[in-house]
Amino acid sequence: MKEENRELSDRKKLILKAIIDAHIENGEPVGSKFLTQNKQIAYSSATIRNEMAELEEMGLLEQPHTSAGRIPSELGYRFYVDSLVERYNLTQNELAELKRLVQNKQTELDNILQSAMQLAAKLTNYTAMALRPRMLRITVNRYELMRLDEYTLVLIMVIGQTIKTRHVRSQIPVPPEAGMQLAKVLNECATEKTAEEITMPLLMHMERQMGEYDFLVSPVIKSVCETITGFDGGEIRFEGINRLLSYPEYYDMDRLKEMLALFERKEDLVKILSEEAGQMGSEQVQVFIGRENLVKIMDNSTLIFKTIKRNGTPVGAIGIIGPTRMDYKRVIATIDTLTNGVANVLGEGDIPALTDETNKG
Repeated sequence: MKEENRELSDRKKLILKAIIDAHIENGEPVGSKFLTQNKQIAYSSATIRNEMAELEEMGLLEQPHTSAGRIPSELGYRFYVDSLVERYNLTQNELAELKRLVQNKQTELDNILQSAMQLAAKLTNYTAMALRPRMLRITVNRYELMRLDEYTLVLIMVIGQTIKTRHVRSQIPVPPEAGMQLAKVLNECATEKTAEEITMPLLMHMERQMGEYDFLVSPVIKSVCETITGFDGGEIRFEGINRLLSYPEYYDMDRLKEMLALFERKEDLVKILSEEAGQMGSEQVQVFIGRENLVKIMDNSTLIFKTIKRNGTPVGAIGIIGPTRMDYKRVIATIDTLTNGVANVLGEGDIPALTDETNKG
């Protein structure tokens, strides 16, 4: 941002904030006559017009039509988010819904993210997303084996929050004790290891551990490596895509079709957002305005999301997609409160619990 934008006078800040608040509320350009009706702005119409002209020269406002009022630019929205947006106090009803969501500690991560996404869409009236980012280091946390018949084992692998199974066939009959011994060897030797770390020396060591049942190690490890290599864990879901139709910014059918096509290309979004989630901590809500988004078609939209961590590792993210004319303070407060509550449920001890204290300014 230009140096002069960081040193706006109090009067310019007041006028800029009033314009953005009004534009967010009604979607129309804001003129000086409208601002003179604002009791907090005790300046003449001429003074306001001069300040608006200077804000436009600084790139914080735009004039869509001759003799029309002004609307915020992307730079204006960015200054608003960074310096002017006020804290939004969630209502008691909103807090109660958030608390009900996160109080069920038995809920699996995917279900929590799904419920959080649905609630975020409902509370903000924008399109919400839930991201389970790609895993940068894919390993099996625990192995279990079930003997289906004397020639078939079912290999069960726990990878993060996901359970994968593979059937392993043997040419030689497998006694019950062989499966139990193999599960023990796998958990001792092959947990928390990537496919690249399961080397030939490790495989030979496991065969020695298995003794007369060493013939089971090679086909089982082959299944493990195939599963790890083909698994990334990434997934993204959306809620309330039809809510975009509520905003004039998406009335253009060509642009709307491009946005809908983007939602269909989930792999692209998972890749981009996984990289963002992996690079950013869970301490702050991230705001990408217009052309700050890495996806070109979102140049008239804002993406707001926050990463959820467990034991220091990103396990998910909740976000909102909507027009740049977004109710930033409400959305930021909702995403922040919601992700804090989810992180607390998942055991991130340094994140405060979701209580009524969250609502106090």
